[in-house]
Order: sequence, then C-alpha cells, then structure tokens
Amino acid sequence: MNHEAVKPALTARNPLQLAWHQQTNLRRPMAPRMAATANGHNSMPKSPPNTNASPKETSPLAQPDIFNASSVAEIKATLSHLHTQEASVTARLDALVTSQKDLSRELGRLDLMRVNIGTHASTTRSISHGMLFEAAGTADRISSAVRRLDLEQARVKATLEVVEQVAELKACTLGVAGSMGAPQDWEKAASYLHRAAQIPATVVNGAFAAEMVPTAEVPDPPSVTLDNAAESLCGLFLREFEKAVKENDGAKITRFFKLFPLIGRSEVGLDVYGRYVCQGVAAKARANLNGATGNAQNKDGFFYANALTKLFEHIAQIIDGHGGLVEHHYGPRKMGRVIERLQVEADVQGGIILDTWSDERHVDRKLMDIKSYAFTFLVQSFLSAQRTGPPRPQSPAMGASTATDEEGVDMKEIDGVLNEMAIMLGRWSLYCRFLADTCNSSEDEPDDDKRFELPTFLRESPLAQKINDRLVAPFNTMTTFFFRRSVEKAFQLDESPSGLTMNPQRPLKADPPHITSAIDDIMYIVNKVIQQSLATSQEAVVTNVVPTLSRVLGSDFIGMTQRKMRDECYPRIPVHGGPPSEQTIISFLVQMNNLDLGVDYIRRIVQNNTGSKPTDTDTTTQATPHLLSIFPSPSTAQKVLQTLQTLSTTFESKVTDLLTDGIQVIFNNAIKPRLRPILADSFRDIEYTPNPNLEPDNPNSPFDKELVKPRFTAAWNDLLTPFARILTPSAFDRVLGVTLAYLARLLEKRLWSYGSRINALGAARLERDVAGLVGAAVEVGYVAGAPGRYRYRECFARCVQMTLVMGMDEDEWDEVRRGGVAAEVVEKLGREDLIRVRGMVRR
Repeated sequence: MNHEAVKPALTARNPLQLAWHQQTNLRRPMAPRMAATANGHNSMPKSPPNTNASPKETSPLAQPDIFNASSVAEIKATLSHLHTQEASVTARLDALVTSQKDLSRELGRLDLMRVNIGTHASTTRSISHGMLFEAAGTADRISSAVRRLDLEQARVKATLEVVEQVAELKACTLGVAGSMGAPQDWEKAASYLHRAAQIPATVVNGAFAAEMVPTAEVPDPPSVTLDNAAESLCGLFLREFEKAVKENDGAKITRFFKLFPLIGRSEVGLDVYGRYVCQGVAAKARANLNGATGNAQNKDGFFYANALTKLFEHIAQIIDGHGGLVEHHYGPRKMGRVIERLQVEADVQGGIILDTWSDERHVDRKLMDIKSYAFTFLVQSFLSAQRTGPPRPQSPAMGASTATDEEGVDMKEIDGVLNEMAIMLGRWSLYCRFLADTCNSSEDEPDDDKRFELPTFLRESPLAQKINDRLVAPFNTMTTFFFRRSVEKAFQLDESPSGLTMNPQRPLKADPPHITSAIDDIMYIVNKVIQQSLATSQEAVVTNVVPTLSRVLGSDFIGMTQRKMRDECYPRIPVHGGPPSEQTIISFLVQMNNLDLGVDYIRRIVQNNTGSKPTDTDTTTQATPHLLSIFPSPSTAQKVLQTLQTLSTTFESKVTDLLTDGIQVIFNNAIKPRLRPILADSFRDIEYTPNPNLEPDNPNSPFDKELVKPRFTAAWNDLLTPFARILTPSAFDRVLGVTLAYLARLLEKRLWSYGSRINALGAARLERDVAGLVGAAVEVGYVAGAPGRYRYRECFARCVQMTLVMGMDEDEWDEVRRGGVAAEVVEKLGREDLIRVRGMVRR
C-alpha cells in the first residue's frame, strides 16, 4: 500500500488517521539505521550506560534493537518483530479506511441538518423582529399600567380603611364619654372600649386620629380618653364587684365579672374573681371543720377524710361550674389563672385539715411506737431455731404467746388510721387527676401520659409536699408494720386442723384443704393491704408497699414455715428404724399445704386486683382496664402491674424451692424406704421361664394368674393414699412425680436383673405384669385428682419398651434393627440397650 498517497485524505478526513500517520512518521528514522546496518556499518560505537535512565528504559520487556544485535538470529528476530508491527499497523489502517464511507455519510447528514436548522433560525429571527417585537412592547406597557392601577387602588383602600377606623375610633370615644355621663350605661361603655381595642394602636396614636377625633366635648387625644375611661371603669367595676360580694348578689357578681375583659382588664377580673371564690372555699372549709366541734366524730370515723373530700369537691365544682363562663368571656385557658389561685387556698385549708388530723390522731406518737416495736415473738421464734434440743413447752417457738408480751401498739387504731389515710390519698389522687385533665385538655395531647401529667403549680404546691410528708410516708411505714404485726399475730394464734389421720380406714374430720389458720389470716391481710394501696391511686404507695409485702412474706411467712418444718415437725427416721411418727408426718404435710395454697392465694390476689384473666401470663406488660381506671396514665398502670406480678413470681419462686425440699424430705424419709420392699413383694415367687409344653395343659398353674398387679396395687395404695388424702392435689402431684420416677428406676433395674431367665412365653407374661403394675401406679393420680396425671406413664416408658422388645417376633425385631416404623415405638432405648434387652430372652 502507498502510505504517502493516503496521507492527504486521512489528514483531511479523520483525526484517527492523522494520529496514525504521525505515529508512522515517528518510526521512519529506523529505516536509514536499518539501511546502514545492511551496508555493513555493524561496528557503531556504543553509548555509555545512562545511570539516570527511567524505569521504562531499563525495563527487561524493552523491544529488540537491530543496532545492538550480535548475531544473525537476533537480526532475524528483530526483522520478524518489525514485520509483525507493520502488519498490525496495516490492519488498523485498513479498518480506518473502511470506516471512511460511514463517516462521510454521517458528515453529509450533518451538513443537511445544518442547512435546515439555518433556515429555521432565519425564519425565527424574522418572526421575533417582525411580529413579536411590537406585541411585547404593547404587553409591557399594559402590565406597567395594571401595576400602577393596583398600587393606586391599594393605597386608596388603605386610606379608606384608616378613615373608617378613625371614624370608628371617634364613635367609640364619643360613645364612651356619653355612656359614662348621665345614662351611666356601664355595659355600653365597656362595649365601646372593647370596640376601640380592636383598632390598631398605630391608628389610635397616629397624627390623623389626633387631628380628627377630638371634639369640643372630648378635647383630649383618643388614646388618653380611652385610657382614662378604662381606668375609671375598672375602679368602678371593682367597687361594684366587692359590693355585690358583700351583699351576696350572684347576678351583680356575674354582671361586673363579665365586664372586666371588655375594658382590657382581664387580669384584674380574674384576680378579684379568684379572691372571691377563695373566700367561699375558705369559709366552707372552716365550716366543715368547726361544724362538728365537740362531737365524737372528731375522734372516730372518717371526719377529717370527709372534710378533705369536701374541700376538693368544692374546688372541683367551682372549676367545673364556672370554667365555661370564664373561658367564654376571658378566652381559652384563662381559667388556669383562677385554678392556680384556688390551689393556693387549697394549700392553706388542706394543710390545716392535715395538721389537725395528725394532731388529733397522734400520728407522730404512733410512728414512734411503731419504730420501737421489737416483734418479740418473731425474733424469739427464729432465735429458738439456733438452740439445741426441742423447744420448751409454751415457748414462742411452740406458737404460744408469753404473759409478758405486750403489744404496745393498738392494731385497731393503726387500721383505722390507715383506712382514713387511704381515703384521703384516694381523694387527693382524684383531685390531681381532675386538675391535670382540666389544665391539659386544651393542649390537644393525644398521649394519656401527657394528658394526666400534673401541672407545675400543683406538683410543687405546699399541699402536695404536705400530702407526701403527712400521708404517703406514714402510710408506707404503718402499712409495713401493720402487715408484719399481722403475720406475727397470725402465727401466735395459729391453729392446726384437727381430726387428720394417716389411716385410710378412718375418715377425716376436717374438710380439705388441710391447712393451718395462719395461712388464711395472712393472705386475707395481703389482699386487704394490696386493695388499700391500690385505692390510694398513688404510684409511690404501691411501688413501696408491694415490694415490702414481698420482703415480709419471704422473711417472716416463708421463714417461719421453714423453721417449723425443720425444727418442729421434721419427719426424722427413728434411731431404732421404722417410719417417722404419724403426727409428725401430718404436721409436715400441713405445712407443705400452707406453702402450696399460699402460692395459689397470691396468684389469685394479684389477678383479682389487676383485673387479669387466669390465662394471662405473668410476663405481660399490657395494663388492664381495671388498672387504667385506677391509674389513668398507661405508663403508671404498667409499672403497677409489673410490681404486682413481681410479687407473685418472687413469692412463687421462694415457695417452690422450699416446697421442693419438703417433698424430697417426705419422699426420702416416709416413702422411699418402702418402695423396694413393695416391688420385691409384688414379684415374689414369680418365674418367667415356664415350659411352653406343660404350662398350657395345667389349668391350676400360678403362672396364668395375675399376681403382680393385685399385690402391688394393695401395697401401693396403702403407701400413697394417706398422702393423697392430706396433701393438696398440686402438692401430691409433686410427691407422686418424684415417687414414680424413683419407682421406674427400681423397676428398670429389676428388669435388667432377670438376665437370661426369661423365655418367649415368659416375656409375654412379663409384659402383662409390667403393664398392670404401671396402670396401678398411675391410678393413684387419677383417684387423687392431681393435675398432670396423664404424664405419669412417661416415667415408665423405658420399662414398657423393654418388655415390648422382649416380646417382639423376628419380623418386628428385624424392622427395629433396620430403623423402620417399629423403631419409633421403642425410641427411649438406645441401640446397645435394644440389643441387650433382646439378648435377655432365651429362644
């Protein structure tokens, strides 16, 4: 190809071709050097090595240089490389030449489009300069005229508005002066002032109004005239309002109260109204306190609680009855100022009631007596557990009160004071809820927590502090003492059920559940204290009292029961052997019933007081409607619910631990020693290797008689029926579960002991005997009505499956070994156990 002939066309048409051409020119100096080499100039001097050469110059991938070739092979290699480069460049050049037609076609299309665009551009310029230029000018002139007209109209309108406002101001000024003259129409004068207040201050104080409004009758500027009139009317209204208050004229009070906001003196009207209603509150509160002076009601009953209730009710009636009037004439949320003024009076009157109540009921002295009470019976009862030897007769450890035991605190008085405090705290909670709802209702807060949040003036009021000091703190202290003293008294007066016996042939003289009197007394007090605490609607009370109940139940109730079970009625095995005494076992079982019934009582008490359903779990945190009716704040109701649930779960956890230990004691000392003899006697003289040829022909053979089940049933019922009669169903279920688990282990050991002393016919008989024994064992649970009786058979699953494997035919056994469907029937046995059991039968 002639590269020089193509060069002008490439240079003119394609920049890529031009770049290729430049690259070719850069490589051309190689030709003279090659020619020189071909002419024999092989010995060119070598330049010295360049130490500053770049990495590219020293790279081992550099192309071969023909001038540095030292052999014919290197020259040929270099020429071959050059030919390869030439072929590559030629191919690229051919591709560029081939694409020249497409480029030429596209350039032609661009030239055609340029011509069309030029035509359109020319037409557009002619339209713009010809047709639209004049229209644009006309539109601009019209728009400017319209803007000037709008500005002029706005100025005229503003001027007219000012003129109208000045005219209205003049009419109001003259109307006020005229109404305050001979007619003395105060309502009309106040309405004129109210109308004048709607006029902007810039107009009232402007020069135009000062020039146009004054007249010969009213020469002062309008602002001066209106201010003087408002001040004069305010003083007049105050005098008339006070006069109406002295005369107890409700109509005149309402008349002048409504006029204060019209003359711009809303604060004055609200203040004078607040003083007026506070006088009524104070007068009625004093009447309530002094109305029963000298009456015995001052010392007994709920006199002070009723007085505080009447105070709160009176304030609530004022707010509810007059709130609409104030909001209508003074504006929204203006009743809050009156409420704050009423709260100041409530602080005074409520404080007087609480102080008088505290002195009359001698609360401080009672608190001192409570703090100094030593709980002698409980302390001595726990100390007696550390002494060696049995407790002395008629000692506190035996439940008898000493002659020197003096209570020092009248429990009836404490109970009465607690009831009165609960009522007062409940009324205070209702009062706070009412004020919070009233003050927050206008804030459009959908969140109930925000809606019932106490206002700052109420939360920081002196009455709130006095309620906390005089009621909340003493209530918590007295409740703690009252409950602990009740627990102590319940144990002092504790009585065990009579007529209990372990002999199944003798009837029980007491009805189930067989518990002592202490459990009923204590749980009654628990329910009473929780109800009383919830009735206060005070979160601080519930979160303090309920954990205290839990602590006292754990330390005193559970601790005392544990001491009794350990020191007074522990069923120890006598030294000479034999079972523990019957009375000791009965007393121990009754204490176990106390624990088991205590858990059920606490669970039901919590469910009843929270309004929860028995199916609800103890971990739910959703407040119930019952609690929301007492604590309207959802967060508070949830906290109270969690507090009560914690009481139930904590008590149940502690009781379960002690009950588990008691069940283990009963099993180890009263049941376990008799299980092995019962099982041995049930299988006495029973052989499982009969002769299959002789036994079917012998109708009197003992092998065909079912001896194991009758023997076991009689002994088993004699052992467990006494426990089932005395224990509660759930407690007996626990005892039966432990007993059956141990019996199953004994039976499994006995089955393993048969070794190779079983043949195929004996395996069938063994399967029948084991099934009968298992049925008799779990039948006690059916009779006693214990819960969970359907899971009893799981204890004997391995024993039953062992007998099944012994009696399988070869096809079934092959399927078990292959892991077929039959293998699921004996899943309790491992592979080694299966092989061992199968090998026990001689075939």
